[in-house]
Amino acid sequence: MQNELTSRLRGYYLSYTGVFVALILLLAYLERQGLPPRWIGYAFLFFTIMIYAAIGIMSRTANVSEYYVAGRRVPAVYNGMATGADWMSAASFIGLAGTLYLSGYQGLAYVMGWTGGYVLVALLLAPYLRRFGQYTVPDFLAARYGGNAARLVGVFATVLASFVYVVAQIYGVGLIASRFVGLQFEIGVFLGLAGILVCSFLGGMKAVTWTQVAQYVILIVAYITPVAMLSIKVTGSPVPQISYWEVLEKVRVLETQIFTLPAEEQARQRFQERADALEARIEALPESLTQEKSLLLAQINERKFDGVTPMREVRALERQRRELPATPEQARVKWGEARHVALERAAVPNHHSDAYPGKTVEARNAARINFLTLIFCLMIGTAALPHILMRYYTTPSVREARASVFWSLLFILALYLTAPAYAVFAKHEIYLHLVNSEIARLPGWISAWSKLGLVSIEDINRDGILQLAELTLNPDVIVLATPEIAGLPYVISGLVAAGALAAALSTADGLLLTITGAMSHDVYYKIIRPQASTQWRLVISKSLLLVVAVFAAMFAAQKPATILSMVAWAFSIAGAAFFPALVLGIFWKRANKQGAVAGMLAGLLVTLYYMVRVQFDNITWLGLHGIGMQPWLEVQSTSAGVWGVPVGFLVIVVVSLLTPPPPRETQELVEQLRYPA
Repeated sequence: MQNELTSRLRGYYLSYTGVFVALILLLAYLERQGLPPRWIGYAFLFFTIMIYAAIGIMSRTANVSEYYVAGRRVPAVYNGMATGADWMSAASFIGLAGTLYLSGYQGLAYVMGWTGGYVLVALLLAPYLRRFGQYTVPDFLAARYGGNAARLVGVFATVLASFVYVVAQIYGVGLIASRFVGLQFEIGVFLGLAGILVCSFLGGMKAVTWTQVAQYVILIVAYITPVAMLSIKVTGSPVPQISYWEVLEKVRVLETQIFTLPAEEQARQRFQERADALEARIEALPESLTQEKSLLLAQINERKFDGVTPMREVRALERQRRELPATPEQARVKWGEARHVALERAAVPNHHSDAYPGKTVEARNAARINFLTLIFCLMIGTAALPHILMRYYTTPSVREARASVFWSLLFILALYLTAPAYAVFAKHEIYLHLVNSEIARLPGWISAWSKLGLVSIEDINRDGILQLAELTLNPDVIVLATPEIAGLPYVISGLVAAGALAAALSTADGLLLTITGAMSHDVYYKIIRPQASTQWRLVISKSLLLVVAVFAAMFAAQKPATILSMVAWAFSIAGAAFFPALVLGIFWKRANKQGAVAGMLAGLLVTLYYMVRVQFDNITWLGLHGIGMQPWLEVQSTSAGVWGVPVGFLVIVVVSLLTPPPPRETQELVEQLRYPA
């Protein structure tokens, strides 16, 4: 029966892949015949959403097991593909190569942490959770530790981590829709929301699983194709994972030349002068703010009636005065942020291949600490993310669960081994063809992405030439803009947009199901109304799905942070809340309810405390003064879990030893979990 299902699925997805490749070739031909770029974007968007909707409709179900765990009938290789798509979110597709572009060697922490985490999943968690055989991670916590206290803490942590994660995905969808379809960013966010709901609303995990397999095909083709074409263009090799070492040497030569140009040094000096001026204004508050307002008012009155100054200049001065901070506290925040940006642009950039870069021993040590702590948090977070762990409930057996971890890692590596090459090839193109170009003749993609606030240029030394210090690129733009940067056909840009959309939608689907599953199954059904009928449970789940999705879209429309930052926060939250309780729950029979609840709360609270305080260091947030603090050992907020995870382990062990051991039945359950058949 299982072999027959596998064979049938192979036929379906091979046919689907063939149709998708044929669509790419057709659009490439039509582009050569004059098809406008916007219609290419529409074609990719329509085709992909139509396929996902068709799978969602065909997979609709009213069966609880199929809605929550796909009927536990997903073969290992397809569960691996679905997990790969679920895992390779907008952060991996859009943000990873961009982070590697900006931070070079330091960005490899993401590659090492995320792939290394799957080793922990395979060794410590996946087979044991499949042996347990329920629907959610809070289910396991309730059965292992007894009572609803651990379940409720698990639900809270699941919702928090998954919500932060899903906001990042919907934000990515908004970027794609606004750039490649020409929609306003906020409208693009809600259009993406509709695509997410089409996949998950009717069929739950069953629909999401088969949609994610289709999405993996699109995203991996879309990710590898442009960088392979770049590799052929620059090195003659179609294998960028190998040939990019040759380009890395070229990038280092370009860096050495660009960093020492007199015009480049002059631009950096201008930014340093701006930073010094802002620091002086901050130190002189509140007098400096009053003087600034008075000076602008005098200029406005003088030029408004001189009969010479154009009105547009007067209106610009009036707008500048309106945009001044209203209070000294707001001025301290705004000018402090501007000073930080100026200092970053004034600094000499690091070479792409430099490990643990820094001008001083302290800076290099801080870089090393952040590199290692980020790897730790991403590995632990990977092994504790509820929406990933839920995927191993969908396999037919424990053996298939183990095999699907192997397939997951294999499919994920196809992208992660390509990301460093993506960053290097993009940097080579920008350094070679964009830096030191005339600003008046910059390519069109600069203007297009500037409208979204992801690219900015400031000719601070007024020489009409673009210096590297005068160019600011948001990391989220690198992958999406690389085809345009390299001058590839627009059909490749549309393909990349389709891949990024697939990555964002696939992860968002899994996350929304995780959130609503925790709320409807673990809270409503297990605690509030255990006698609820199957039909009513699904009604509640789908209603919550709509509510959570709309709230996530509203948050994403505010552009809260870069995609990778939001995702890293989610990993720290999940790792601190779940990893100690899950691992000790499986491997230490003495761990009890009191210890688990105390440890989960302690780890989560320490992580949130550190994350919030460091993220808002030295600024005023929502009117709260003094909320920020200096990082401990220079650890960034994205690695906050490095404090929460050991606290969680320690509290569980200490509290468990100080309180009565768990019942005999619970200890026997641990024995059964430890030796999966």
